[in-house]
Amino acid sequence: MTDPNEQFERLEEKLLRAIELFKRTQTEKRALEQEVEKLKVETKERAQTLSAMERELIALRREREDVRARVEKLLERIDLLTNSESGSSG
Repeated sequence: MTDPNEQFERLEEKLLRAIELFKRTQTEKRALEQEVEKLKVETKERAQTLSAMERELIALRREREDVRARVEKLLERIDLLTNSESGSSG
C-alpha cells in the first residue's frame, strides 16, 4: 500500500501541472485571438484596397476607351484632310 501522504503529494503535483498547462493554454489562446483580430483587420484593409483598385481600373479603362475614340476621330480627320489635299492638288 502506498502512503496517503505520498498519494496526496502526487495528486498535488498533477494538479499543479494541470494548472500550469491551463495557464499556458489560456496565454496561447489570448495570443491566437489577438492574431485572429489582427488578420481580420488586415483582411478588411486589403479588401478596401482591392475595391479601390478595381474602381481605379474601371476608370482607367473608360479613359483609355475615350482616348482611343478621340485618336480615331483625329486620324479620320487627318485622313480626310490629306486625301482632300492630294485630290485637289493632283
